[in-house]
Amino acid sequence: MADEVILLDFWASMFGIRVRIALAEKGVKYEYKEQDLFNKSPLLLRMNPVHKKIPVLIHNGKSVCESSIIVQYIDEVWKDKAPLLPYDPYQRAQARFWVDFIDKKMYDTSRKTWATKGEEQEAAKKEFIEVLKTLGGELGDKPFFGGDNFGYVDLCLIPYYCWFYSYETFGKFSVEAECPKFIAWVTRCLQRETVAKALPDEKKVFEFVSVLREKIRVE
Repeated sequence: MADEVILLDFWASMFGIRVRIALAEKGVKYEYKEQDLFNKSPLLLRMNPVHKKIPVLIHNGKSVCESSIIVQYIDEVWKDKAPLLPYDPYQRAQARFWVDFIDKKMYDTSRKTWATKGEEQEAAKKEFIEVLKTLGGELGDKPFFGGDNFGYVDLCLIPYYCWFYSYETFGKFSVEAECPKFIAWVTRCLQRETVAKALPDEKKVFEFVSVLREKIRVE
């Protein structure tokens, strides 16, 4: 019996994009169900009753929540193709550490670059650049975070890139000017079809962020 795979997601979500890339890397066919974040569906509330957030992967009727956990689940279930996490236990632990760092540092800081103003925005810009520089230090001269191959950390970080235009435009700064090696890594990631197809257009994301700014009344 074929697997039934459904993804509850929102097109601009960097967390949902992680899952889409992982499924594409594994060649898994799935049904995509776009969700309205401002009017959450009964299916989403039933499948993720704790956090009530996307993305949610529904595999044969059972739900898996939280993007980094979903990606690990995908890697374990469809393990015969395109391994995402390293085999070595220490390297796996390191990959999980850096994704945890991304989850704890990137989202809130990057959001403040467009959702705040004045001193709070200036502080957020500095912190965001410091986060990228820390990640750049871990990347070093390697092509990807795991070495020669695109892997778990790359997959969990690259979805943020489609929001960079919004961060830079509203925050009035340049990531490339501050972190050129980081942008070189982005270029390598974008050469992968699974990544290029999953990332929405940055101008479309910018329009969405403009609407969000109006909702929260950022002037």
